[in-house]
Amino acid sequence: ECLVRPGRKCKPGTELLFTSQESTGEETEPDTGRLSAEPVLRGLVTEILEEGNRRIRFSFEGIFEEVLDRLGEMPLPPYIKHKLRDKDRYQTVYARAQGSAAAPTAGLHFTNELLKELEDRGVKIARVTLHVGLGTFRPVKAGEIHEHHMHSEYYEISREAAEIINGAKASGGRVICVGTTSCRTLETAADGTGHLSSGSGWTDIFLYPGCTFKIMDGLITNFHLPESTLLMLVSAFAGREHALAAYREAVSERYRFYSFGDAMFIS
Repeated sequence: ECLVRPGRKCKPGTELLFTSQESTGEETEPDTGRLSAEPVLRGLVTEILEEGNRRIRFSFEGIFEEVLDRLGEMPLPPYIKHKLRDKDRYQTVYARAQGSAAAPTAGLHFTNELLKELEDRGVKIARVTLHVGLGTFRPVKAGEIHEHHMHSEYYEISREAAEIINGAKASGGRVICVGTTSCRTLETAADGTGHLSSGSGWTDIFLYPGCTFKIMDGLITNFHLPESTLLMLVSAFAGREHALAAYREAVSERYRFYSFGDAMFIS
């Protein structure tokens, strides 16, 4: 599933050719219809999906991730206007598995040194996986909030992580989620009694005001876009008026928003 632009040129049946400019040192010549190098990646548009996305079948030689890394650039949100000199800057220090379409921004505030300091103070860290999907930042346009359709995202919870979290709940401790992705992962895998099960699967859970939280006792999260499902999750946990008050303060004090912005702690 891919984002395309302009969409009118990517109809089903369209073949896309990606070339490596390194082989010639020259730019491609789109106006003449000629290519300056042999294509190293081919794509065939097979289907038009929601929000104008396309399903594309790729053919290539070698390892797909290595081909993409050689031809492409780090995908960044549209409000980041400059290229990153170090692509690891848009990545958490604890990331391991490939598959996410965007960084879980609350995790960008943590360094290895800070994580060690937390552990030295007795804080237990449970690591879970949720691959952020292309629909995460899609605004809610439905007239009724419950009519909004969430894209599915893949998650994994190890047995060790489940045991740490269940142990914290059983002993009266607090479970603090770093980011809305961690929150959605835990709330998906928890049963009605608040017991967390290990495993993996797909979640399209939508948490908005009126929902109850079975696992999360606290949340560290960045300031999000208006009309986003992420802001609604924050409002569901903190209460709508508290959330709006925090945003008024952030605007007044000129906090930084979004990916490299400021964060808040809600308990």
